[in-house]
Amino acid sequence: RLFNYKSWETLRFLLSNLRLWIDVYGFDGFRFDGVTSMLYHNRGLGQGFSGDYNEYFGVNTDREAVVYMMLANDLVQRLLPDTGITIAEDVSGMPTLCRPLEEGGIGFDYRLAMAIPDMWIKIVKEVKDEDWSMGHIVHTLTNRRWMEKCIAYAESHDQCLVGDQTLAFRMMGKDMYTSMTVLQPLNAVVDRGISLHKMIRLVVHGMGGEGYLNFIGNEFGHPEWLDFPRAGNNESYQHARRQWNLVDDQNLVYKFMNEFDMAMNLLEEKHGWLNIAMGFAAERYHEEDKTISFERAGLVFCFNFHPSKSHTDYKVGLNQAGEYRIVLDSDWPEFG
Repeated sequence: RLFNYKSWETLRFLLSNLRLWIDVYGFDGFRFDGVTSMLYHNRGLGQGFSGDYNEYFGVNTDREAVVYMMLANDLVQRLLPDTGITIAEDVSGMPTLCRPLEEGGIGFDYRLAMAIPDMWIKIVKEVKDEDWSMGHIVHTLTNRRWMEKCIAYAESHDQCLVGDQTLAFRMMGKDMYTSMTVLQPLNAVVDRGISLHKMIRLVVHGMGGEGYLNFIGNEFGHPEWLDFPRAGNNESYQHARRQWNLVDDQNLVYKFMNEFDMAMNLLEEKHGWLNIAMGFAAERYHEEDKTISFERAGLVFCFNFHPSKSHTDYKVGLNQAGEYRIVLDSDWPEFG
């Protein structure tokens, strides 16, 4: 059941709740969960959204819920004009969801790019390396409403919980218990897993949106899952933790993924590609070569996802001629 957004008392309760978290607890960011179920009278159930505007602006749209979200966003912006952030979890692609209120938009700052983690887990689980579609990856990473900002992320929090697996655990499995030491050569499973872990994160960071989200511990390939004490596990605390000792242990390869994640984020902090639109791309992907390349913020991103073929003197079309230097390489020794 959802709230009755027609009721003044309901609106006062919900808006007062927002203010409580801001005034009392100092929160400055809010993720609105399940926005799709609020936007439509049918809760978005059993309906596919193709992007046609007729699917969004009609009698199925819950106007009272839309007004509540506009009021909520206005409240956060008034109370936190320089720091407040609101993020919508919407799978329908509602237009104007992340446009300013003064334009008639609903006023969120970002929407979660939920299709991206769904795509990666499906590829990793079901598709052979040699069958990965570069076109499908690029389309999913760039398929978003024009001038509406998105938060990109490689894997969702659901994949970190009991019953599911993170990308690292999905790719390396049982080898994470026995083959993560630097004291012996990496086996093929771990070598592949670490390589893809780094590449997937960078291509998502560089191409997927205007913000980047990581769930704590996934930056270094945390194994296993997160599970809080409950009746189903006999109130166990065994998995109610993040194992920071793994990344701190210099004899384990978790440090390589962590170092790459830090270098990636520091590079973005320096060049600010999340605040700049995608640049020139003569050919963003090549299916046979399994490559993806693009420009953003004066940087040239190049990825080789081919499982067995390295490319020497590979040519990439650029908008600006000049001499370029490598500022980040996933194959550098410090990254494993």
